Amino acid sequence: MKILKINSSIQTAKSVGRKLVDQIVSRLANNESKIIERDLAMGLPLLTQDMVNAFYTPEDERTDAQKEELSLSNLLIKEIEDSEIIVMGIPIYNFSIPASVKAYFDLIARVGVTFKYTNMGPVGLFENKKVYVVITSGGTAFMGDGDFASGYIKYFLGFIGITDVNFISADQLVANSEVQLENAKKQIAELV
Repeated sequence: MKILKINSSIQTAKSVGRKLVDQIVSRLANNESKIIERDLAMGLPLLTQDMVNAFYTPEDERTDAQKEELSLSNLLIKEIEDSEIIVMGIPIYNFSIPASVKAYFDLIARVGVTFKYTNMGPVGLFENKKVYVVITSGGTAFMGDGDFASGYIKYFLGFIGITDVNFISADQLVANSEVQLENAKKQIAELV
């Protein structure tokens, strides 16, 4: 089994989300599992006009510069393609996802590669992927009025064809960390 482990918290040693992601991966992995790690907090480029032009240039017509522009995007997409399970740690910063997660989504949303347009609208091209998303927050309630992250994450993943999305929440940690962490650990313990 191949597991893609994605972290995005700018916190490292103190990150609750990173610890919960590690617990999920440990719970799901076996001796034969291959784990691919991607830390979005280390930085990703933002979309540029050159990248978008390269996205829409037929592969056999791309210049060397365009191929270079797409190298990271291609690598990120390959990591997803190669994985059966994806475990993502995404904190809620200021009511939404971190900028690094938005940059990641922008780099993997590619027409003809991760989704296609049809007469019925866009169709995602990733199939048979299971995703676990650890959502953490200091004060924002998961799925509450101020949570503009979880719905966006689920919608985006569905857009590229990933519909088996499971959330593990550890929200409102500033006010209620012990209860929330116990709840998250209980959700992890129930994973198959």
